[in-house]
Amino acid sequence: MITKGLIEKLFQAASIQRWNDHVRPTELTEIDKQAHKMIIAYTIAKFQEEENPGCVHWIHLIEGGIFELLHRVIVTDIKPPIFHKIMKEKGKELNEWVFAQLEDDMNSVKGNFKETFIRFFQDPEFALLEKKILHAAHYLATNWEFQIIYQSNKFLYDIEKTKNEIESQIENYIDLTGVQKILSHRNIAGFINLCGQLRFQQRWAQTPRIPKTSVLGHMLIVAILSYFCSRELGACPRRMYNNFFASLFHDLPEVLTRDIVSPVKRSIKGLEELIKEYEINEANNRLFPLIPVKWHNEMRYYIFDEFENKICFNNTVSRGVSSEELNTQYNEDSFNALDGQMLKACDDFAAFLEASFSIKYGIKPEALELARRNIYQKYRQKHLAIGDMDFIVLFDYFN
Repeated sequence: MITKGLIEKLFQAASIQRWNDHVRPTELTEIDKQAHKMIIAYTIAKFQEEENPGCVHWIHLIEGGIFELLHRVIVTDIKPPIFHKIMKEKGKELNEWVFAQLEDDMNSVKGNFKETFIRFFQDPEFALLEKKILHAAHYLATNWEFQIIYQSNKFLYDIEKTKNEIESQIENYIDLTGVQKILSHRNIAGFINLCGQLRFQQRWAQTPRIPKTSVLGHMLIVAILSYFCSRELGACPRRMYNNFFASLFHDLPEVLTRDIVSPVKRSIKGLEELIKEYEINEANNRLFPLIPVKWHNEMRYYIFDEFENKICFNNTVSRGVSSEELNTQYNEDSFNALDGQMLKACDDFAAFLEASFSIKYGIKPEALELARRNIYQKYRQKHLAIGDMDFIVLFDYFN
């Protein structure tokens, strides 16, 4: 199962500041950039599959995104020109050093994670399309950030050079249909922008906390945790795909409603249901018109009733399926299974981690300590099984 060290490395990305040698109107962190990148990668890949069904190996795409995030955390804040020069001249040696830093953590993940990680960086012929999609998404996410800081940095000596370099890199991927769509279609660009806005919405907004994390970064943490849990369960590829992307989009309605904390939702009878109804109406009116109609059913599957176990067979969604049934009866691609209860556990665990790391760093208001304690007790009593392991083991790493 995933180690404490691997979880800590994921959260390091929340402390890595981007563009920290530029004037920044807002804080820009690596975890937010990587989350936005994976949403853009999903968008590009969906368009590629519309043109050529089955061309994308989705597990390679998901894993590639995780590999690149971990690689980035280890090499930290090397400026892009220097990093590319090092990779060109000493890439093999740098990659081997990264592998050595991660070896113990990678060994803990089931499903040939370590072997695939190494192959992803060492074999230039492996996952060619998926790497291309991830690289295109990387530059599009970088350009989205750059638009934020550009106006405030026009006085800098080489700012125009940076602008031209980013635009030039994006042009290298213009043959991808998804990139063309994002650059030329207002609707899908609006979807990308809408998702990007979630980096401006802070988690625990009324509570002092270090490191601060956004809704967008939180969604990626939950998605990666759900990927590792899916590996532990031996989930089939489609189930793993659903678990990852349902997690990546699970808080997307918050860009329309903002984050309404659970105590407020539960403070008045019927308020939680009213908020959910409002989210559905807003999503139908403002979110779904931005994406192709062919994607609507999948996105609804992900963001509505997101924490329910369910399957979709013959275009009929069945909710309330037990975890045991998902593991024994429906663990095949044809059932389109989604582990909603497990995603809820990963969501709660991410919140527990957000509180725990802040407390560890000495910022520990009463609200954080109470939330951390309540979440821990909930799973101490729940005994949720992930594979052969009680989920509380993950909590105990940080308790």
